[in-house]
Amino acid sequence: MDRTIVITGASSGVGLAAAEQLAAQGDQVVVVGRDPGRLAAAVEKVKAAGEGREPGRFQADFESLDEVRALADHLLTTYPVIDVLANNAGGIVGKYRKTKDGYEATIQGNHLAPFLLTHLLRERLSGKRVVNTASDAHSAGVPDPDRLAGDPATYRAYRTYGASKSANILFTSEAHRRWPDILSVSFHPGVVRTNFGTGRAMRLFYKYAPGLVSPEKAGALLTWLATAPADELVSGGYYVGHQVRQPRPHAADEALASRLWDASAEAVGV
Repeated sequence: MDRTIVITGASSGVGLAAAEQLAAQGDQVVVVGRDPGRLAAAVEKVKAAGEGREPGRFQADFESLDEVRALADHLLTTYPVIDVLANNAGGIVGKYRKTKDGYEATIQGNHLAPFLLTHLLRERLSGKRVVNTASDAHSAGVPDPDRLAGDPATYRAYRTYGASKSANILFTSEAHRRWPDILSVSFHPGVVRTNFGTGRAMRLFYKYAPGLVSPEKAGALLTWLATAPADELVSGGYYVGHQVRQPRPHAADEALASRLWDASAEAVGV
């Protein structure tokens, strides 16, 4: 099947591995990344995996909502059909930073930006699917819909990252309730050996620590969620491996999910 699959955060790690796997299956992959050098290298790898088929590409930094809007405009103009949106871009910010849009950088990059992108593509995704890369790190933090700008005095990098991953799960389940015509799933990719992290110690951990999941294995899970028959998946579900798992109670709180959705919509102007 020749699907059009948009993958954000596709210039390295899980996103790149999935992009290569999907291209090898014959899908039209659109590679989205922040760094121009890594993006160019990724495009060449995806092209090789697809036996010379040129993937789509777009450079966007999710710490700018204007760049997210430009990405959405490009996708809507270029691709009459979008079968899958994989919201995979994400990161962890070592020290408190506020974006030019006025929000804490982790919650914007990991939650508000994909929330906005999905809304802007919403009509194009009707009858299709959205795959959100979450994490079991969601156990570390709870998003506060009333404080999306964060607080530099109380900022903790991993707790904030956990809150953003909880937001991914909450967004997925609320999307299932509000947009029943779109199949929405989130997943935990495992602790992946990649260039993820901030600071030398964390980068060394994600590069060399024993027992980490390979990007290829994590990418295969994203690939499966993007391509498995819809009736084999549970919309709104949080996947760990090929099974739906119950997230921590705060990430399954329907009232919190609804509040976060409304606050996020106000924040990004949709």
